[in-house]
Amino acid sequence: MRSDHSRAPERFAADTESFLAYLGLERGLSANTLAAYRRDLDQAADFLDARGAGGWLAVTPALASEWISSLGAADYRATSLARKLSALRMLSRHLVRERRRDDDFTALLTGPKPGRRIPRTLPPADIAKLVEAPSGGGSFALRDRAILELFYSSGLRVSELVALRIQEVDPNEGLVRVLGKGSKERVVPVGGRACDALTTYLSAGRPGLVRTHTGSHVFLNHRGRPISRVAVWMIVKKHARRAGIPDTVKPHALRHSFASHLLGGGADLRAIQEMLGHASISTTQIYTAVDPGRIVDQHARFHPRNREGG
Repeated sequence: MRSDHSRAPERFAADTESFLAYLGLERGLSANTLAAYRRDLDQAADFLDARGAGGWLAVTPALASEWISSLGAADYRATSLARKLSALRMLSRHLVRERRRDDDFTALLTGPKPGRRIPRTLPPADIAKLVEAPSGGGSFALRDRAILELFYSSGLRVSELVALRIQEVDPNEGLVRVLGKGSKERVVPVGGRACDALTTYLSAGRPGLVRTHTGSHVFLNHRGRPISRVAVWMIVKKHARRAGIPDTVKPHALRHSFASHLLGGGADLRAIQEMLGHASISTTQIYTAVDPGRIVDQHARFHPRNREGG
């Protein structure tokens, strides 16, 4: 019989679930990350079980290497391969830490280094057309304008935006309180135009969407329920088309544009890291590749040998 959660063969499932519970409870990984790791480990377990391994305690380095090699032949993206290898490594080390195994069967494994993609950003002129695309004074137009303005002004993730509650938004102070990845709370500043759009929506738009069962979520759908991530994607796509922006625009383009435009304007990388909720500065540094001219300018302005008489 299989685990209620894992689709892995029974001999693998218990250790998989114990490991995932550790990641969720002790390390605070998000539900989406845990689901991805579960799929990866279930896939590995199916492969290893078919080759005679009687559970994670019986996996040899050779069998683990064979699984990784099989993935390389399956045309996965480098980022997916790296995540699968990471999931396997973390599980193996967890088993050693819990004294379920004496050895780390992934110690000698190597995998692809994921290449970082340059984030898609929009120029400020296109951003202006996009956020101004919702027109009229109806509830949906006011909601959509507030969503787009807040997205670009704060750099929130889609999941963070749809989870916002009224008590976490303070347009008067220009702040929102966000529960991000790993259940880490942060306070993010919001610009004046976004605050104006939020205030107008909350006073004149949201009341028209409220139903008897409505809770305190800021952004609602036509049934008075919290808006979904898919709905936000459709809103961005619809208004990008209305604004005449030719390429497909996804919600994350607004987050990326927020970070890139701040960096281009001279904002400190550490401050951008805090606003985005990145755990590591290395994640934020991807935006330096979007605007390499800023790096040249910083060198020219601040390196002592570039100054007159230096």
